[in-house]
Amino acid sequence: MAGEDDKQRLDRELIELLNELRIALPGVQVLFAFLLILPFSNGFSKVSETERIVYFAAVLCTMLSTALLIAPTTYHRLRFRDRDKERLIRISNRLAIAGTVLLAAAMSCAIYLISEFVFNQWVGLAATAFTAVTFAWFWYALPLSRPPAGDS
Repeated sequence: MAGEDDKQRLDRELIELLNELRIALPGVQVLFAFLLILPFSNGFSKVSETERIVYFAAVLCTMLSTALLIAPTTYHRLRFRDRDKERLIRISNRLAIAGTVLLAAAMSCAIYLISEFVFNQWVGLAATAFTAVTFAWFWYALPLSRPPAGDS
């Protein structure tokens, strides 16, 4: 922002990053809770081998997403007195982006499981493709579709 020095910019960027992570984490937690209780439900014994593999992929992606989305907070707690906020923000930004990629993958897997179980494999594949494209567009392509400010 105009008129802010490097320290103020870094402080603002860190606050923005941590606030954004607070928005993403409840979604990951709800998905993780859903996935953790699924094997204990009555219908889980009826799922196919493919559905079990997709389920396990969803669990692993959700776990990794949770780890990566929480990592910036832990990193900050452990290193906040190092006076290297720029490195903290750079690493945390990468962790957060990787976490959202894994979250999109986990949610796509969950959509496949639900739609394939309720309907059939083709509906599952179509719903999963739609889900993946939706995440790819809104989370990555749209923000990256314009040049960075200053390159105009």
